[in-house]
Amino acid sequence: MSAELPADHETRVVTTLEAFADTIIPGAKRSGQDRAVAGASPTGGAVAAGAMELIHWDATGISQSLGDYARALNDHAREHAGQHGLDLDGDVPPFVALTFEQRTDLVRVLTAPGHPDKPLWVLLSLFCYMAYDSAAHTGTAAALAAGHPGLTSMRLARPGADGLWRFPSFSYGRQLADLHPGTTDTGSPE
Repeated sequence: MSAELPADHETRVVTTLEAFADTIIPGAKRSGQDRAVAGASPTGGAVAAGAMELIHWDATGISQSLGDYARALNDHAREHAGQHGLDLDGDVPPFVALTFEQRTDLVRVLTAPGHPDKPLWVLLSLFCYMAYDSAAHTGTAAALAAGHPGLTSMRLARPGADGLWRFPSFSYGRQLADLHPGTTDTGSPE
């Protein structure tokens, strides 16, 4: 028989994981009441880039463990607060109650060489980066059209009207090789 979870359990899990993602790639607050996104950046960060959508995707292999990640993160936050004499606001999960700087300090400890759970925290961090750097959870053209913060900040070129990317100049400033004679107009081999 499983224990019954509080009604706000899923909200607290998501809020905790949003705060973690925001610590990895900071973003702008979504509203004045936003506690998960600390507002350490004036532009969109991992949360705005879709980190929650990506980590909830079953293809990541961690979607079934997100509750465990949030629970462990909040346990570490309580321990961190106790070690540093911090009072945590009980209205939000412990990790969310930490300031951005305190979250950063804690994540630095969790991802440091020698921490027993470092691989788990690095994995979660990598998914936050993937959401921001590549919009791995959605199509690139759709992400660009929606103003994806990571792809936009990297100034990723938009596709042409036909949805294909073509680059009129060489990225290295010179042609590196001749086109294969069997290459079609769309860049595919014959």
